[in-house]
Order: sequence, then structure tokens, then C-alpha cells
Amino acid sequence: MNRNARALSPVALDVESSLDLTARYERVRGLTERLAAPLSPEDQTSQSMPDASPTKWHRAHVTWFFETFVLERYEEGFVPFDASFRMLFNSYYEAVGPKFPRPQRGLVTRPGVADIADYRADVDRRMTSTIAREGNALDDLVTLGLHHEQQHQELLLMDIKHLLSLHPGGEAYRAQATPDSSPATPAQWLECTGGLVEIGHDGAGFAFDNEAPRHRHFLEPFAIAERLVTVSEWRSFITDGGYRRPDLWLSDGWNTVQSLHWERPIYWLDDHATAHTLGGVRRLHDAEPVSHVSLYEADAFARWSEARLPTEFEWEQAVAEHAGDLLDSTSLDLDRLEPWPANITADETGRLRQAFGHCWQWTSSAYSAYPGFVAPDGAIGEYNAKFMSGQMVLRGSSSLTPPGHARATYRNFFPPSARWPMTGLRLARGLAS
Repeated sequence: MNRNARALSPVALDVESSLDLTARYERVRGLTERLAAPLSPEDQTSQSMPDASPTKWHRAHVTWFFETFVLERYEEGFVPFDASFRMLFNSYYEAVGPKFPRPQRGLVTRPGVADIADYRADVDRRMTSTIAREGNALDDLVTLGLHHEQQHQELLLMDIKHLLSLHPGGEAYRAQATPDSSPATPAQWLECTGGLVEIGHDGAGFAFDNEAPRHRHFLEPFAIAERLVTVSEWRSFITDGGYRRPDLWLSDGWNTVQSLHWERPIYWLDDHATAHTLGGVRRLHDAEPVSHVSLYEADAFARWSEARLPTEFEWEQAVAEHAGDLLDSTSLDLDRLEPWPANITADETGRLRQAFGHCWQWTSSAYSAYPGFVAPDGAIGEYNAKFMSGQMVLRGSSSLTPPGHARATYRNFFPPSARWPMTGLRLARGLAS
């Protein structure tokens, strides 16, 4: 396998790896509070749809994770902060016990936002003491909890974006920088030789269980677009009747389009020139990546383009052969939370751009276990394995992904109809072997 770029190492991508465990814990926990700070108690309590969760719930659930899986096991004389929280803030861990229904999380007005702040402060104090006492014995479990919290930091932003979009004025989360109005340049194709390649995490640094084991996979030669599909390209798809042509759509996708009356990406307004963003309603720019599209929409666009979506294995290999803007994954710019146009100049070609830090990218791969995968024992084993049905894999990371959380082997997954995540696409096509 061609590993041209040292930056592909998961350790190199993990900007938190050089910090001790307490410092990493404090940094991640502090970011959650920074993300919640612009939101009122009313903002933090509301739930816009069953798939989303209130900000207050995210803040409590990630705290519940540390209390349940670390303190309950390692703290001397453990006593829960509030016994009712065990059910209220359990997401899907059946082995832990009963859970409050997800679609009704927005109905939980008590505990309030101030109570959740007290909960977080109490667990943080106890976690710091427990980490100091137990030392390296907690490293793997606490690191998992921190990456779990980073997942919820991204979900928090996606969920609040959906909530604020329902306001008649398209309320802003916070002021955002906007891209310039430069035109989109035609996408170039990068060729990949294929063959027998190695896929999956190699064990260096943190990874979720679903990224392993590393294994061999055969790929036919293929080409992949150097950048993500843009707003201007999506407008052309709409103008050509893309949402009205059943020949372009998977059967389930066409049924979804018809039943939900989809005509454009979820946050685009009727004029197809403006959209709701985390900075409020603003004009769309031709060269910025299209975002918040479902797998069904992405697949239909690929067919319309006489191309296809890459498999997750092709995506990972393309990053290995044509390493692009990997450093985008190391920062979260709160003033630029929307995807940005690709920086392409005439004298700089042959690199895969927007692999990280813009949009999660749909692949044509169903989410399933790698050969030899074994789920961990106990409740932690429910983290990923139980969702290996009815989901599709996305690769890369988004403009909402926290620092140190992206890897070339990361396997995100959502149902094919999901549009509220920060999702986009890049195209692929086969090559003659």
C-alpha cells in the first residue's frame, strides 16, 4: 500500500496526544461548554425532531458516560450525583438499564440548564481526583469517553443548526465568516491504481472498535474527484429536473423524495440562492461545497453526473495515494463553521482536497463489520456494533469536527435518508484495468 504522507498517521492527526490525561480531559470538556455558551436555556432545552437532541441533553449525556463507565467502577465510595440521571441520560446502552425515550428528550425540563452545569462540575471534580489516583490505568477508557464527547460536540452543533433553522427568521448560532464569490472550477480526476491494499486502523493511537482490524481488500483501478461537489453543480442538477426524475433515484430514495416533497438540500431556501447556516441566512456561493444532503440525494446526483459514489475502501486508498488538506482536521474555527471552497490553483494539481474539515462524505458502502471484528465485552460493546444494519458509511470529517478527532480510517455512519448532519459528497468512477 502506498503511504506517501506521514500526516496520515492517526497519532499525527491527534493533536491531543501529547497532553497528559488530565489536560486532555479538561480541554475536551471545556470545549463543550464553549459550544453551549451562545445558547439560552430555552435553546438548550428544545428538541427540533426525534433524530436530534437538546444541547442540555448532550452536555448531560457525555457527563453520564464518565460517571457510569469510569466513576462507578473506579471511584472510592461511589455515590451517583442523582440516581434519576442514570435513566434520563442513558442513550442506548441496554446493559446499563432503562432509558428515557429519545423522541421525548425535549420534554425533560427538569433538571434545568443550571442543574446540568452543577452535574458537569461535580463529575469533573471527581474525575480529576480519580485520574490522579488511578493514573495510566484509566487512559484507554477516559480517552474513549473524550472521543465520545467530541462526537457529541459535533452533534450539538448539527442539532442546534436544525433547531434554529425552524425559526421564521432563520436565527444564527453565532456570527460566521463567509466565503468569497469566486466561481467553481471544473473538478479534476485523480487516478488510483487499485490492487490489493490494506484498509483499517493499524493500532497506533486511538481508534474506535469499528475501524479494526486492519485487513486486505482488493480494488479495481478507479478515479476520484479532487474536490467535493459544489453549490453551482447542485443547482445544475436541480435545474435539469434532478428531483423529478425517478430514473436517477434508488427506489427507497424516490419514495422518500415523493413522500417528503424534497426539492433541494434541507437548508436551501426557495430561491436556491440563499440558505440557513449557523451564521443565519446568507447567500450561497458557487464554489462552496453543497452540504446537508442525504445518501439518496448524493447517489442520484452521481448518476446524473454519469459517475458514482466511491466505496469507503476507495476513499481511504485515495487519501493514502493523494494526501490532501489533512491539517484541516486539527482545528475547529468557531467563526467558520460552514464548509469552505477548495483552494485550487492552476499550478497545483494532483492532490485530494477537502478530505477533512469540510463535509462528511457519503460512500456507497453499507456499514458492516470488517473481517475478524469482535465487539468489546459489556455495555461498551454496544457503542458501534449494534448499529451495523441499515446505515451507510461516511468518511473524512466536517467543519464541525473537533480538533484531534479525525483520522483516515474513521467510519462515520448514518441512515441513507439523513440530511441534518454536515454531509456532502465527492464523485468516483471506474477505470479500464
